[in-house]
Parts: sequence; C-alpha cells; structure tokens
Amino acid sequence: MNKIGVIGAGTMGNGIAHVSALSGFETILMDIKDEFVNRGLVTIHKNLERQVKKEKISQNDMDSSLARINITTDYAKVSACDLVVEAATENEEIKLEIFKKLDTLCQQSTILASNTSSISITKIARATNRPEKIIGMHFMNPVPIMKLVEIVRGKETDEITTSVAVELSEKMGKIPIKCNDSPGFISNRILMPMINEAIFCLQEEVGTPEAIDAIMKLGMAHPMGPLTLADLIGLDVCLNIINVLYTDFGDEKYHPCPLLIKMVEDGLLGRKSGEGFYDYNTK
Repeated sequence: MNKIGVIGAGTMGNGIAHVSALSGFETILMDIKDEFVNRGLVTIHKNLERQVKKEKISQNDMDSSLARINITTDYAKVSACDLVVEAATENEEIKLEIFKKLDTLCQQSTILASNTSSISITKIARATNRPEKIIGMHFMNPVPIMKLVEIVRGKETDEITTSVAVELSEKMGKIPIKCNDSPGFISNRILMPMINEAIFCLQEEVGTPEAIDAIMKLGMAHPMGPLTLADLIGLDVCLNIINVLYTDFGDEKYHPCPLLIKMVEDGLLGRKSGEGFYDYNTK
C-alpha cells in the first residue's frame, strides 16, 4: 500500500488526506473544482502548522507531508492508487455516481472505500463490478484528532479488503472498529437519535441550548453537548443521516425534528455557515 486517493477536499476529505500524507503515503486529493482542492490544501497546511506549534510533529514532518500531497480535478489521476477513499457530500446519488466512475477507471486490484456516515455500503458496492473490494472507512471529525475509524463491511466485502482497511487505519494512527452494514452503522444509529431528541427538547422549550448541552456534559461525561456537536458536524449532514435512518428503518422514532428541518431550510447549518444553535460569527 503506497498510494492513497481521496475524493472530496472538504472537511472530511482534507482531513483524511492530511493523516494519509503524514503517515507516509503518497496522497492524491481530488475534487471537481480547482477552488475546492486549493482550499483543502490550505486547510491541511494550517492544520499541520498547528500540530508543529503544539510540538505534535516536527517542521520536517510537515514539509515532507505536504510534498506527498498532489491535488487534481481529474478522476483519472487516482486510477493508479492502491486504495481510494470517497469523502464527497452525504448524498446517495452523488456517491453511487462516483463509485461507478472509480470502478471504471481504477485497477481491478484497487480497494474503494467510502467515508459515508450512513449510506449502505452494500448498495454502493452493487453499483460496481468489484463488490468484494468495497468497504466503509468512516473517519470521525476532526480527522487529524479523532482516533476512531468505523470499518463497515458490506454483505460482499471480503476478508482481504477488511484486513487492508484495518491495517491502513492503524498505520494512520487510528483505532479501527469493525461493524456490519446497517443504516447509520453503529456510530450514527446511536448518535443521531440523541441529537434529534436534543433538538426536540429545544423546540419544546424544555431547556436552552446551553442547558441541554451542559446537562449532557456534566451528567453524562460527554466532551461536548449534542447541540454543539450538531453545529460541528453540520445540521444539513445531521438531517441527511436522520433521513436515511427514517427512510431505511421506516420507524417513527427516527422522524427528524421539525426545528432541524426548518434550520436547514433557512441555511442555519452550524459552524460552517456561521450560525446554528449557536452564533459563530463573533468567535
């Protein structure tokens, strides 16, 4: 395993490219526009600088990592990669289209992984001619800091693919935990209903955002409250995941809170838009 491709230069994609390059892999970061990949590279540079200042890595580590990253808008540039991680927006149609394209372009030996938060790995795999080589590698945000990688096996994912994904995660300094394909997997099947319920508490005026978050932090030892976490993840992403749970399970307990739907419609997406449950424009 020498060359890693990452599709999508947003928050998750540039984070995956960051840890890939820092771990010694030649890394290709691809997105559909120059402005996206350039912005992703700027973010990686800033985050590596932050690690140097905190003495987590050396200046030489930073320089050599940046030298390992190549950015592109051409899908063909990832064709020679040993493994490609898709980290595009959480939209099933977009992801399926990307995997069809990668399946056509990449060598038959290439493993194709998805960083999806909730979409079926089995469904993604069946859009390709290599279902045994399709796997979920669900990194957590922020990728350079969070240790977990949820390794999601589709129904046809083989043991070799699983072993490679586990080994790669470990080489990136992560802790891989395996699970089987199911809507939301383990992480978001548990997390998103909690966030959704916290939003219901706010909608029903059971408490303020500060009170809801403080109770979960102080009473349940959570490092941050569910509304703060939702703002960090992005309320649009939260809604997409909850909708997958609601649609795929057909259970009313996953019905998205109307306040969440309204906030997404109004463009209040959390940190990335400057406002969500909290205002970030002055921070």
